[in-house]
Amino acid sequence: MSKTPIILLASLIGCLSAVHAGYVPDACMNCICHVESGCRMPDPLCRMDRGSLSCGPFQMKLGYWQDARLKGGPLLNDWKTCAASWTCSRDAVNGYMERYAVSSRLGHGPTCEDFSRIHNGGPNSFKNPATLVYWGRVKKCLGGTSTLIEVDLEKQTKNHTKLG
Repeated sequence: MSKTPIILLASLIGCLSAVHAGYVPDACMNCICHVESGCRMPDPLCRMDRGSLSCGPFQMKLGYWQDARLKGGPLLNDWKTCAASWTCSRDAVNGYMERYAVSSRLGHGPTCEDFSRIHNGGPNSFKNPATLVYWGRVKKCLGGTSTLIEVDLEKQTKNHTKLG
């Protein structure tokens, strides 16, 4: 029996897992998305939140996107365009976390609690008690049924075109 089919299968599995791999584990990312928007592309794309616009399925603010670019790359070179893209929005969250949710800042390896609290309140909010309520919502999603954390990957590959 040839080893070729096994090698091809192993390569395919590696490639497929890399497609959705990110700094933030998928279950945590999906629950943050669920808490922010029900993991739906909002219409309109942006809404006013605490005096500034929050956009897309992760309710990303301009400053968040700017910080995310330092680790996440160009991120479509525009905040609202990125927020309207499932892929770019996830890349922005990963870039932001690669910058702020790191062992050297946290004093331990990052957890979903750290990712959630930093996403909700900013770089130092992993130690801010005000972000514990948000973490509770993400934690509930993680412990809930799988339907809460599964995201329609077909929807994620389509960009939202209404930039408002």
